[in-house]
Amino acid sequence: MAGGKGQAFLDKFAEISGRIGSEVHLRSLRDAFATIMPLYILAGIAVLINNVAFPLFLSGDALANAQYWGNSLTQGTLSISAILLCGVVGYCHAHNTGFKRDIACVVVAIAALFVTMPQAVDVNGEQVGGLFASGNTGTGGLFGAIIIGLLATMLFIKLAGVKKLEINLGEGVPPMVATSFNIMIPMLLTLSVFGLVATVLHVGFGTDVATLIKLFVQAPLQSLNSNIWGVVIIYTFANLLFCLGIHQSAISGVLAEPMLTILITENMAAYASGGFAAIQPDHYMNMQIVNTFGLIGGSGCTLCLLIATFLFSKNKTSKTVGSLALGPGIFNINEPVIYGYPIVYNLPLMIPFVLVPDLFMIITYFATVAGLINPCVVMVPWTTPVFLSGFLATGGDFRAVILQVILVALGVLIYLPFMKVHERVVAQQAAEELAE
Repeated sequence: MAGGKGQAFLDKFAEISGRIGSEVHLRSLRDAFATIMPLYILAGIAVLINNVAFPLFLSGDALANAQYWGNSLTQGTLSISAILLCGVVGYCHAHNTGFKRDIACVVVAIAALFVTMPQAVDVNGEQVGGLFASGNTGTGGLFGAIIIGLLATMLFIKLAGVKKLEINLGEGVPPMVATSFNIMIPMLLTLSVFGLVATVLHVGFGTDVATLIKLFVQAPLQSLNSNIWGVVIIYTFANLLFCLGIHQSAISGVLAEPMLTILITENMAAYASGGFAAIQPDHYMNMQIVNTFGLIGGSGCTLCLLIATFLFSKNKTSKTVGSLALGPGIFNINEPVIYGYPIVYNLPLMIPFVLVPDLFMIITYFATVAGLINPCVVMVPWTTPVFLSGFLATGGDFRAVILQVILVALGVLIYLPFMKVHERVVAQQAAEELAE
């Protein structure tokens, strides 16, 4: 009876978590970040080469000339990342809701973002018109881009569904022209609404949408996701879900990764302009700590399990699965381990699978706070092998590599007793089957 109730609870928990992961607005946000992730990685490479590689053999004017290359790439990625994200959010939301005029949503979202921006920028104490602040167009404006991109797209799709607002030009008109006129009034109304909001805020309250979003949305959310304990709680539940057969991105992909990604992109921008001294302590916890130190070998840090298997396992099946999973595991792809070992619904291995990543993130965060390693300032591909990933993510800090070596060794020691318990259970089950 108790087992049935426990299973029912797990099934209900998994169902609720699955619904959260598939919620259309959160899914659109996750898809948008996945779409522009290559640009962030490119920016990370540029920052790394500009600030670590070039200074090794260049100086003075030669260094400045060489760094023009990296600065050009950051200008085309980080400096306009809010604009890019806003448009992609609009497209992804249109696609996920089945709205066929998805390109129009890109136009509306970006236009709405600029409509709500201040029309003058403070330059040396003087308000200058015709300029846009990089804090609103770059990494500092990502929260505003997300919110405005979603709201503008939602309103536009709603209005576009009203037949009375369509302008029908009749037959014989090219399809693209007919489509443009069909959505003209909804587009005008959508942008007019955002323009009205911007006007009321400016005239009545002397503020703007971007400022309000940073004050009431960005600050609280960053506080939660830059807090090591908040991140640990989210990934604890996410990895627990993975053990139940539901991919951890159903939780972490929508509740943590977008905000943690924003923090590392802001770190890249700060590092590019001012080095490690420009990194704020509330940005020490970010997506790169999770990927580089908290998910060594993939979710659950299963590379440690594979090493323990090769060194200490006497189970032929485990060694066979380990041999097949090692190649992908080096590049942090561990579905062969999760479903082949397996870890799913395997209680002895579920425990370290959930706890080891939490421990690794906590150790790395406090090592960063204590100054034992550099903060993560470069976004590297999540498939980058361990040791190389730590070196690159921290701007070429060999101490980060040493920390990863220590973490891997610690992970092997933690996984080892649970692996032994798993093998005893497997041996016992095999003996019972033979007896039958």
